[in-house]
Amino acid sequence: MANIDIQEIKNRYNITGNNAELNQSIRKAIQIADTDLPVLITGESGVGKESFPKLIHDFSPRKHKKYVIVNCGAIPEGTMDSELFGHIKGSFTGALNDRQGYFEVANGGTIFLDEVGELPLQTQARLLRVLQYGEYYRVGSSEVMKTDVRVVAATNVNLLEAIREGKFRQDLYYRLNAIPIYVPPLRERKKDIHILFTRFANDFADKYHRPAIRLQPDAMAKLENYYWQGNIRQLKNVVEQMSAIEIDRDISAETLENYLPDESESRLPIIAKGNNGDFSKERELLYALLHKLDEQNKTYQEKIDALERAVSELQNKLAPHQTKWKSAQVYEPLEATEYTEPASADTEDNIDTDSQEQDKEPVSMEDMQKQMILESLKRHNNNRKLVSTELGISERTLYRKLKDYGIN
Repeated sequence: MANIDIQEIKNRYNITGNNAELNQSIRKAIQIADTDLPVLITGESGVGKESFPKLIHDFSPRKHKKYVIVNCGAIPEGTMDSELFGHIKGSFTGALNDRQGYFEVANGGTIFLDEVGELPLQTQARLLRVLQYGEYYRVGSSEVMKTDVRVVAATNVNLLEAIREGKFRQDLYYRLNAIPIYVPPLRERKKDIHILFTRFANDFADKYHRPAIRLQPDAMAKLENYYWQGNIRQLKNVVEQMSAIEIDRDISAETLENYLPDESESRLPIIAKGNNGDFSKERELLYALLHKLDEQNKTYQEKIDALERAVSELQNKLAPHQTKWKSAQVYEPLEATEYTEPASADTEDNIDTDSQEQDKEPVSMEDMQKQMILESLKRHNNNRKLVSTELGISERTLYRKLKDYGIN
């Protein structure tokens, strides 16, 4: 093991950087690879934890056997046990045949349980039995199955906190954590950021057949001091966007800012998937829209009440003619954006005018978003930073919305 070239390992497993803690984690993974002890890899989302299980498998005596990857966060809870341990025909609706689970498929090899913190408690108990005795049951069967599998797990969830909240078994944690490996976040690897940027810039230059982008000194300083909530995955995404969009390949700090969310957004607590941690950019604008709608709710409600009274009057006028009217359910708050009081005269012309008013197309969510942005731009003389602050969204999200809606 002492003769192994760490840089060669990095190249082989697509690991970039010279951070001391990262190098120590790589050495540790190689040193324990020839054991059968379970390994728990921890670190934030996007730091590159997925490279370590394959490294451990390839340096183990099991390297010629199966290596199976299971994303526990992507499997519905109701089918988790069937996916991991298999099932027999007729054990539940849709079980038309016997099915092998991942632990049966990986027998003799290594199984990588990514996002292990997402496992339901029932499945955690089954996994504990596998780790303790190498035994499990297929769903719907009472026959004991045997498996010889090396388990490597990874998570971005704080499992000790999950244990305190009753979401993760303490005994399973200590079984999985026989060998802990920690992958540091990007903000603790400042010297690696420039190396990663250069690598990604060259990769995307080849992909898009353009010269590689470069960072001016002030832009590089900003890049290195950014918080990087999404770690390497976020950095790669930013470099790809600039590589595809920017005409000037010499990137300034001002240009870079258009691709980085506000620092306040980047320092949000890390929340595990499945616990309201999906802060998509579409949702940001929707929250801003709903907040504004809430402020205007009283005004809208008054218009709706007046509209419903007018509809009732029209229905009474036309009742003798047995005219069929649309259901009153169409007059919901989000669709009643503007109302003109109908005239009091009981003429046919007035009735037709009122009917046309009711048949106006409802305003779409996209139109309302666009109107909000236009109004805010007008108030702030097209200052995008002030507009994004008022709407509660990042400048990057605002920039994308301006392009989507064709706003110059």
